[in-house]
Amino acid sequence: MHTIEPYYNWRGLYIASEDEKSPFFNRIYSEFEYTDAIYNYCIHPQWDSIESQGLYIKILFVDYEDGYAIIEMFGEWNDTLDNDIMTLKRDIIELLMFENISKFILIGENVLNFHASDDCYYEEWFDDVEDMDGWIAMVNFRQHVMEEFQSEGIDSYFVCGGELEDVAWRTNTPKQFYDRINTYVMKRLM
Repeated sequence: MHTIEPYYNWRGLYIASEDEKSPFFNRIYSEFEYTDAIYNYCIHPQWDSIESQGLYIKILFVDYEDGYAIIEMFGEWNDTLDNDIMTLKRDIIELLMFENISKFILIGENVLNFHASDDCYYEEWFDDVEDMDGWIAMVNFRQHVMEEFQSEGIDSYFVCGGELEDVAWRTNTPKQFYDRINTYVMKRLM
C-alpha cells in the first residue's frame, strides 16, 4: 500500500498545499516518514487525511474560473463506521463549494471497498451542486465498489458508469480531462 502514490504529473500546474483556498493549504509533506496508515498498512505520505480511518484523498487540480475540482481517492470508503461522506462533505467539499466549485470529478481506481450507511449527505451534496448548475462524476471506480453504490441507490446522486468506468485520464492535461468528462456529463444529463 505504501507504494501507491497520488498522481503527481500535474504538480507543475496545481499544488493544493500552496493554494490559499484549498482545505490543505500550508500542509507539509514528508518524503521519508510514513505517518498515516490504513488498517496497519502504511500509505504514501503524499495522501491527504480527511480524518478517516480508511479513506484518503488528493486534490489533484482545481480551476476556480471554470468551477471544477479533480480529486483522487484512496483506501476504504466507509460510511458505516466512520461516516466518511459526512467528513468529506463538511471538511473538503463545502470549503471548495464556498469558492464556487460546483463540478467534482472523483477518481476512484484506488478505492478498495465501500460500506454504505444512509444517503443523507449524498443527497445534500447532490442538491447543493444542482443549485449551482454543477455535478459529481465518479471515474474509474472498481466494479464491486460501484455495485455497492448501486445496491444502496447512492449511485443516483452521481454521474457514473458507461464511459466513466475506464477513462485513460493520466495522458490528459487537467483541462482536457475536465472537458472530456464535462462533455460526457452534459450528454447524460440532457
